Amino acid sequence: MPKIKIQHKTPHVDMTPMVDLFSLLLTFFMLTATMKPSEPAPVDTPASISEKPTPDKNIMTITIAKDNRVFFNVDNGPDTILHFRPKILEEMGKRYNIVFTPQELRYFEKNSVPFGVNIKDFKAYLSAKESEKAKFEKGIPIDSTDNQLAFWILFSRQVNPTAQSLIKGDNDVEYPTVKKVLDILQDKNVNRFSLITSLEKVEVVVQDAKK
Repeated sequence: MPKIKIQHKTPHVDMTPMVDLFSLLLTFFMLTATMKPSEPAPVDTPASISEKPTPDKNIMTITIAKDNRVFFNVDNGPDTILHFRPKILEEMGKRYNIVFTPQELRYFEKNSVPFGVNIKDFKAYLSAKESEKAKFEKGIPIDSTDNQLAFWILFSRQVNPTAQSLIKGDNDVEYPTVKKVLDILQDKNVNRFSLITSLEKVEVVVQDAKK
């Protein structure tokens, strides 16, 4: 009797559902992703071997540029309904007798970028075009006659007591400026803070490790 040949069919895999799912996920991530805010001044941070990740929520960041300008930034916390940023700006306005409109407060809340602007120029800074904002970035005053950085720190901690303090300083920044910032933090009872650094590559020699 002749042998019965079994037909071997090539399996067909329909990739359409997977492609649809991939397209849906890609669209979702593109619409919900938050762009990293640009730095107002280039900062070349010193290197370190620490691999501790920088938190992205509940933080206030003090940036010290190479030319000793000081910038400040604070986030809205883990939930946008908390509205930390506009509350902090309102408190600064009360301290300096400046009334910010609801539109200005909303703009400040949505544009979470570091700023180095004198509070007296803040209304003009908020209403200026993006190409014109740089002229207001002269650095936050930290001198004893008008220590605005101290009030930014104070009101940020009052509005969000869980905020962690970060310092991002340029590798060539002058020491007196750094000391002033540290003194201001300690004056506001901020004794714990993290330094933002660049990760340095560490090479381990096997012979040295055995020793």
